[in-house]
Amino acid sequence: MRSILSTSAFSNSATSGRTLATGLVVAALVATLAALLLPVQLFGETASAAGNTVAYDDDGGGTVTTRYGPLTAMDRDFVRKVRLAGLWELPAGRQAQARGRTAAVRTAGDHLVAGHTELDRRSVEAGRTLGIALANQPTPEQQGWLGQLHSASDAEYPRLFAELLRRSHGKVFGLVAMVRDQTRNAMVRALADRANTVVLDHITVLEKTGQVDFDALHSS
Repeated sequence: MRSILSTSAFSNSATSGRTLATGLVVAALVATLAALLLPVQLFGETASAAGNTVAYDDDGGGTVTTRYGPLTAMDRDFVRKVRLAGLWELPAGRQAQARGRTAAVRTAGDHLVAGHTELDRRSVEAGRTLGIALANQPTPEQQGWLGQLHSASDAEYPRLFAELLRRSHGKVFGLVAMVRDQTRNAMVRALADRANTVVLDHITVLEKTGQVDFDALHSS
């Protein structure tokens, strides 16, 4: 009888142990799933919404075949926007070289001129090779920014220069990353590779001017 009782007790103990272990595994899985979902819930977004915060302008031309790979509406919009950026940021950079009252502002102007001279050349080459029509003058909005810089007093100029250029680069940075991640066109990918480096460099030197108001930047 004692042997039977001992065996029964051992069996019950083993069953309880397995149940406890199973419970711990389930609890761990639930905790892991909650940790993965929590950041999305905290921001009040679904996963799909969080992944679609960057947009591009669709020209309605669909995807076409090129010798460098498929060319999508996203690819064409990116090349056009690189060209447009150069059309106003190059003049803004040259102006900063001349009007900058501090070395940091003049350095930012140097970087803008060097970076956008290269990107403009690359975007024009990509447009010509891939059959993408490009602008030859800044948009009315960009012309307005250049007008503001031209009209600013010497005291106002450094802050306005840093604010306008930093905001512009911040907006395009997300598009650069999306194109680099998604494009299947080798020429567009090479342009996005270089643009990623140049835009980050420009963001860095603009912030080093000490004129960027981050509260205003992130609320705009």
